[in-house]
Amino acid sequence: MKLNPTFAKLAILAVVTVLLGIVLGQIGGLVRERQARQNEAAQSVEQSLAGPQTVLGPVLVRHCKETWMNGRGDSETRDFTLTAAPARLDVTGGLKPETRYRGLFKVNTYAGQLKLTARWADTNALTPRGLRPGSQVDCGEASAMVSVSDARGLRSADLQRDGQSLAVKPGTTHAAYASGLHAPLPGLRPETALSITLDLELVGTQRFGLVPAAGSTTMALQSSWQHPSFGGRFLPVDRQVGVSGFAGRWQVTELASNAAAQVAAGDKNVDTLDVELIDPVNPYVMSDRAIKYGLMFVALTFVTVGLTELLTGRRVHPVQYLLVGLAISLFFLLLLSLSEHMDFLKAYLVAAAAAAAVLTQYAAAMLGGWLRGLAFGGGIALLYGALYVLLRQEQTALVIGAVLLFAVLAVIMTLTRKLDWYRLGASAEA
Repeated sequence: MKLNPTFAKLAILAVVTVLLGIVLGQIGGLVRERQARQNEAAQSVEQSLAGPQTVLGPVLVRHCKETWMNGRGDSETRDFTLTAAPARLDVTGGLKPETRYRGLFKVNTYAGQLKLTARWADTNALTPRGLRPGSQVDCGEASAMVSVSDARGLRSADLQRDGQSLAVKPGTTHAAYASGLHAPLPGLRPETALSITLDLELVGTQRFGLVPAAGSTTMALQSSWQHPSFGGRFLPVDRQVGVSGFAGRWQVTELASNAAAQVAAGDKNVDTLDVELIDPVNPYVMSDRAIKYGLMFVALTFVTVGLTELLTGRRVHPVQYLLVGLAISLFFLLLLSLSEHMDFLKAYLVAAAAAAAVLTQYAAAMLGGWLRGLAFGGGIALLYGALYVLLRQEQTALVIGAVLLFAVLAVIMTLTRKLDWYRLGASAEA
């Protein structure tokens, strides 16, 4: 039984489509490999400079030991730490972006200039109380501690108590928040008010956070970075984002956050106020999203060429379908390679223009005329324009893609509504 040539060609085109799917899969794997190397570059910078920073403090700490006699007449002891969070914490400052590179890969870092002002109405929370009847409690002197996620990022720190500078020492002396600095507070009276000010220069990678461990916390930050991502447990109450950068103001009270209680319990999963310096257009994320539409591009192009065959009688060889599909597939590889050296929009325009130009001149010979070639190239250009819209409009990508596919199907049905498919198959067989 002789196979219908139309169905034989469709089978061949199905095989071609599968092969192109494998090519797109390989390009997608390359994108993921480059993205993994980007993450490795970020980790390398963090290991050499400092990682994301979260600041906790100033908080007062005092280490105590309780001793008592048990029922057998033996002496037992327990060590414990008293903490006193401030009644009010005010943080102001700015984050200066500093871009670091590992080869081709860019990592966003920052240098922060911060001023932290903490006030206590009294420090009665540092007064020791024994848990056992008749026990003896001995405590060391109180100290003010400030914890940071990565102490390597500490450039300078000026800690003052009621306007007088304190001797800053490394480490916090707190077991749960060991990384940071502290300063002894000799002669601290529980009933008196206390004010501590810290001028801090801190560097970090990508993200900065603050633990609102106070009765009332306010933070005002500004930066020249134009693309912040506000996160953590609380968003800023006011924020401005523009071409000159961003400014944000946070305000949190102990009614909304139990960060002070979490710190007293030594909990490391505390509430934070966060801001992250992100790249709005990550070339690897955008390339990966673009490749997901690759097979749809190939299918739409094959349908266009097939319609041209049906409507004009011009025969196109399966090898020509394969070459057209490869040109479309290699667009994504060209986009990936160019986006590592230039802005993503410029890379996209160059790659799309190159692919459209090659397909236009090839389609002119394949379809029998420059007019048809230009029409084909224009359709490819429109597809690339639609793809860019889909990439940028992430929230509405689904509805835009659905409308475009429905519009393409409507055009195909309109153009082929008068075709006699049975006669077409019979004539092809003859």
